Amino acid sequence: MPESRVPRPRRFLVCEPRHFAVQYAINPWMHPDTQVDVDLARAQWQALIGAYRAHGHTVESVEPVAGLPDMVFAANSALVLEGRVFGAQFHAPQRRPESTAYDTWFKAAGFHVHRPESVCEGEGDLVPAGRYVLAGTGFRTTREAHREVQEFFGVPVISLHLVDPYFYHLDTALFVLDDDTVAYYPEAFSPGSREVLARLYPNAVLATREDALAFGLNSVSDGRHVFIAPGATALADQLVRRGYVPVPVDLSEFHKAGGGIKCCTQEIRS
Repeated sequence: MPESRVPRPRRFLVCEPRHFAVQYAINPWMHPDTQVDVDLARAQWQALIGAYRAHGHTVESVEPVAGLPDMVFAANSALVLEGRVFGAQFHAPQRRPESTAYDTWFKAAGFHVHRPESVCEGEGDLVPAGRYVLAGTGFRTTREAHREVQEFFGVPVISLHLVDPYFYHLDTALFVLDDDTVAYYPEAFSPGSREVLARLYPNAVLATREDALAFGLNSVSDGRHVFIAPGATALADQLVRRGYVPVPVDLSEFHKAGGGIKCCTQEIRS
């Protein structure tokens, strides 16, 4: 029998997709001639917010800014640990103004915001996992930023090298189920990084490429419930066998920009 899992209430920050569009290409998923169904995107996003609230989580919103179509991807805006905010320094010039909008929200909410010196894209590449922060590099966030994160939080940072451009952020290739368990797609990582993950998480859930391409690893877990893309069926089956409860939420319209559930979700850890 799978063991019983206990959920923990979370506090999430999101941004309404009022201005969501695909206007440029900064990852392999994006094609500037792609048409976005704005009404469908809004409905899918609202379904995600409804699912979070139905499972006892707090959801707050930052006001979207016209001309920033990727601002909906709130996870990239910061890493928040123990009430401290490590902000973002985006790689793509088109996204850099997002930092100011998010910093303004955090400061109004009473947080001090540290703006990194190096390229760093928040929870896109920084994943708190128990005693560590797992940190992606290879396409966006730099190793220099990993050092900044460790100095700022005083938490051990484990650098992981991403090698497949379809998994350009760590949160497209790995997510945390609880303090002791992660799920990931091994081939998204360099051989050395795969070995590191195998040593740290010998009981990890390993995803197929099909489930990874379905954005199954761009998921959010509260320790019991896993908000997951419905197309990641094999991964969902594995989670059930481990005692987790998949909560399918379709954000397929956001896949056109290379994003999914986690991309739209910033966690505020007080």
